[in-house]
Amino acid sequence: MRSPTVKTAISLDSGLFRQAQGLARRMKVSRSRLFATAMEELIERRRNLDLLRAENTACRTAEEPNEEKLRRSRLRQHRRLVQGQW
Repeated sequence: MRSPTVKTAISLDSGLFRQAQGLARRMKVSRSRLFATAMEELIERRRNLDLLRAENTACRTAEEPNEEKLRRSRLRQHRRLVQGQW
């Protein structure tokens, strides 16, 4: 079940607006859906970056050599996932 929608007004640079309008047309979605999708992706990306920061903070303690290799591998994988989203 979806949450009720809320209307909002935003101000955009005219060039950015034209690009968004063209992208929405190519994607065959409304501008509202395009902006909602962009916000969902931005929020998810921020959540992933926050998680990466928290993981980095938690992993700053002294580790065994094997744990260090595993941690670096996990961080590289996570970084690729986060960077690949945008």
